[in-house]
Amino acid sequence: MEIMTRQRAQKGWKWFRLLFRLTLLGIVLCMGAVVALLSYTKLQGPPPLQVPQTTIIYGTDDDIIGETHYGQHRYWIPLEEMAPDVIAATLAIEDRKFYNHYGFDFVRIGGAILANIRQGSMAQGASTITQQYARNLYLGHDKTWRRKWNEALFALRLEMNYTKEQILEGYLNTIYYGHGAYGIEAASNHYFNKSASDLTLEEASLLAGIPKGPTYYSPFRNFDRSKQRQRVVLQSMIDSGVVQASVARAAGEKELQFVSHTEDTSGLIGPYFQDIVRQILVSDFDIDPLVLEKGGLHIYTTLDRDMQLEAEKWIERELENETELQTAFVAMNPRNGDVLALVGGRDYGESTFNRATQARRSPGSTFKPFLYYAALEHGFTPASTLLSEPTTFTYDDGRGNYSPSNFNENYANDFITLLQAMAYSDNVYAVKTHLFLGTEHLIDTARRFGIESDLVDVPSLALGTAPVRVMEMVNGYAMLANGGKRVEPRFIRKIVDQNGEVLYHQAPIVEQVLDPKITFVMTDIMKGMFEPKLNAHASVTGRSIAHLIHRPVAGKSGSTSTDSWMIGYTPQIVSGVWIGYDQGKTLNHSTQGNYAKRIWAQFMENSLKDELKLPFHQPNGVTGVYINPHNGLLATDACPVQRFTYFVTGTEPTEYCPEHIDETIQEESIDEPTHEKEKFLDRFFKWLGQ
Repeated sequence: MEIMTRQRAQKGWKWFRLLFRLTLLGIVLCMGAVVALLSYTKLQGPPPLQVPQTTIIYGTDDDIIGETHYGQHRYWIPLEEMAPDVIAATLAIEDRKFYNHYGFDFVRIGGAILANIRQGSMAQGASTITQQYARNLYLGHDKTWRRKWNEALFALRLEMNYTKEQILEGYLNTIYYGHGAYGIEAASNHYFNKSASDLTLEEASLLAGIPKGPTYYSPFRNFDRSKQRQRVVLQSMIDSGVVQASVARAAGEKELQFVSHTEDTSGLIGPYFQDIVRQILVSDFDIDPLVLEKGGLHIYTTLDRDMQLEAEKWIERELENETELQTAFVAMNPRNGDVLALVGGRDYGESTFNRATQARRSPGSTFKPFLYYAALEHGFTPASTLLSEPTTFTYDDGRGNYSPSNFNENYANDFITLLQAMAYSDNVYAVKTHLFLGTEHLIDTARRFGIESDLVDVPSLALGTAPVRVMEMVNGYAMLANGGKRVEPRFIRKIVDQNGEVLYHQAPIVEQVLDPKITFVMTDIMKGMFEPKLNAHASVTGRSIAHLIHRPVAGKSGSTSTDSWMIGYTPQIVSGVWIGYDQGKTLNHSTQGNYAKRIWAQFMENSLKDELKLPFHQPNGVTGVYINPHNGLLATDACPVQRFTYFVTGTEPTEYCPEHIDETIQEESIDEPTHEKEKFLDRFFKWLGQ
């Protein structure tokens, strides 16, 4: 009996030792597996933390004018720039033990496993912040064991290679808050129109509750449900000891001020301008379109938000009753080439075709300043006279005839000065000048002004019959405004990547090309279109908008049967407007001919209303004298119309106008008392009338 008992005891001890050894072996194997797993994750190295981020486009004042996100708004900000309540609320509701575990909360995992076994599904999860971050970065949201295993591996890699602060920062910058907002900064902007650094406790607690069900807990979809979730978050914060109960209750009762999203204005500031920026980035800077759209770039442009809105406002007002008319508009800084505003059409949503940079239309008389610049280079002056009358010109060795006509067949039938020819836009004077110089000179001069479009060597080129782009014309006029310097249109100032590194910085490109003395004289001539005192056989072309202008400006209007233009400038800005139909339909100039002028005048006056009224810079080598604008001779006190006009020094007139001097002498030579009395009365009534 005793022997049997001893044998049983030995047998039991044998099994105990075997079980102990197996347990010990299992522990060793498990530890080995853990070490192997940790070693494997460590050897795998740090997983990349890059996620698609919104590329932001800034205007000239570094204000946001557009974004590229394909419906996903993402902005990465450092952890220290997030409001403390954001961090506290997120940790309280998502992962209270975040700083005390290595990526897994085994107590929560065990509870979730038991709940899932009872329910026969994987309805419940126990993911830590690290696991959620791993899922957001590298995995989908399907509830399978394989995805869970991969999630665990990526979570370990994150914990083994990054600090808790880096993981928490990444999580808060990538978690989805609904309505296309990824990350706390995007969510804060979307819901409250403020930065995450400025969020209050009530706002932070509401946002922290959304990721559990971005659609279900969206305050825009179900406000009561989102408030219920907010109370859960606040209670979790109380339980975690990060906020006092009284403070949490007060936060839960405060009224939230949400952003109204009835009208989405994202990307609507200068959409045609933004298209050009994207095109430049891809074609000129070789930036991959995918990087452009999702690389978190910061694109600093030259667009002036206020000027852009000003241009769009006046286009809309002037063309309010025109449903088919199209337009193009460009405004530039003539000193550095910065494109400040650009409109490529009436409605970007209906047509993305950019009429400012892609369309070519006949510029009409806005081409004449290039012609008259060439004329001034070859001996003409503002006082040079030619006969304005119906004329048929023969060219091409007698094989061709050309008969230009003035607007409404209005001719002086007399000699007029170049100053008048520009102010009235006399076509006969222009063609005579063109043929006198030799037609090749206009093409050469236009090229120096930056006109790259094809130009045909024909007499009608003087009247702007060759189609050109609005951008070309405005850029050409910039050279008149800045004293003859060629400036390259600049859209982008610099490009910064998501890490703050400057990838590209573009300085203005400026080159002296034209004679500053002649450009100044041209500017003085181009002021004439706004001076009603120059009216004679015809009115100056800017008569209808002269009352809108209250600062020194120069410009030129132009028209064809299908196009209406106005381009002009001050020392600070040059802008141009084109009006017409896409298919070249004929314009009714009696009703539609002034749209371009009014848009231009209203834009120039209002966009510069807070700026100094600067005169144009007068270079050395220019002399100003009073002339009679009708004959170009020096004016006398007897001349009824006098204009202070600039000339390149040495080309100013030296003879005085004899016309009115003769009249005065004749009047003084008559001795009859009655006529003396009439002379006095005439003078009196003339003085009274003036």
